[in-house]
Amino acid sequence: MLSARQDIIAWNPLAAALMTDFAAMAPQDRNVVRWLFTGPDIERYGADEHVTQFARGLVADLRAAFGRYPGDAGIAGLVAEVADRSALFARLWDEGEVGVRRGSRKRMRHPVVGELDMHCDVLYVPERDQRVVLYTTTPGTPSHEAMKLLRVVGTQDLGIR
Repeated sequence: MLSARQDIIAWNPLAAALMTDFAAMAPQDRNVVRWLFTGPDIERYGADEHVTQFARGLVADLRAAFGRYPGDAGIAGLVAEVADRSALFARLWDEGEVGVRRGSRKRMRHPVVGELDMHCDVLYVPERDQRVVLYTTTPGTPSHEAMKLLRVVGTQDLGIR
């Protein structure tokens, strides 16, 4: 579950196994914008069309939140911090796109279970201005089998990179 500012405020064990152990992160680091644009992998991912599309949608969604909460120091501070640290974020922010993320296809490479092709749906809880993000795979596909394995493996460090 995400806040309007894209803070990760709740997750289940499979989300932690898929992405990272959020409980092991400092609360201020549990922010999708900060994580994507200032993480060590952004340069590697920057050329990926799917990541660029996700990044563009994420910035447009954050800009929509900024419009709903123009005096919010948390959003303004996040924008200033990430724009200072990421040329890609600064460029996308300057483009001025406003939008609401609804869903997309996602491809991920997990270090234990390998390639995953998933559908990502974003469901809105308007009275709380929060988002529930659902990742699903198509039954019978290799991605579905990989997710079933990931449910068993969880966040164990198997020494595979």
